[in-house]
Amino acid sequence: MREAKVPNVTVYFWAIKILSTALGEATSDYLVHAFNPYLAVIGGFVGFAVALTIQFAATDYRPSVYWFAVVMVAVFGTMAADVLHIQFGVPYAASAAAFAVVLAVVFGAWYLSEGTLSVKSISTPRREMFYWAAVVTTFAMGTALGDLAAYTAKLGFLTAGVLFAVIFALPALGHRFLGLNAIVAFWAAYILTRPLGASFADWTGKARTTGALGLGDGPVSAVLVVAIVALIVYLAVTKKDRQGSLVAA
Repeated sequence: MREAKVPNVTVYFWAIKILSTALGEATSDYLVHAFNPYLAVIGGFVGFAVALTIQFAATDYRPSVYWFAVVMVAVFGTMAADVLHIQFGVPYAASAAAFAVVLAVVFGAWYLSEGTLSVKSISTPRREMFYWAAVVTTFAMGTALGDLAAYTAKLGFLTAGVLFAVIFALPALGHRFLGLNAIVAFWAAYILTRPLGASFADWTGKARTTGALGLGDGPVSAVLVVAIVALIVYLAVTKKDRQGSLVAA
């Protein structure tokens, strides 16, 4: 028997996931504007590498370790996606399509190797590697989709956020009422959490001249950190999101 390395998918999971994507957007934008952007990206990568190293070294699911890894994926993933567009001029549509292809390859290799894409089966190092490869790619793809809607399609932050909130609900509705496969529904919703959270982070943090509330990326990041830490502490104490032991297939 091996301990599951990821949390059970509950309302707490989705709440922290959406908050973490918002935090990644706000924190990334704050760091690259408040400090030297090249040093910020390097620092983001170091944090990303350290967080995943700690996660892989853990023998079971630990809320603080797991969600720290997710947050650092969000921060560095945002930086990486922005570098593609700002520094190399890659259109958001092109990067979204490219990341979609990469994600399809990851899912294909994962399924051929393990016979399932279920997050309830993450109990071996190889499955965990596939899982985090998918997580990183979904963040990059979601970042491109969010920017595509807000900037290229000129929807603005709030309209894009509302749009993605509606689309985010569709996989759950499809699973409950139309028989959509649970694994397909999960990963579809997972991809959409990135543009959903990021759109609302931009709407609250960006300048009023962009149609946002103008609260500032730094203050928005601080509030999100407090909210995420509070939820993580609650889960660490109550253990409401633990899957427990799984049989390694």
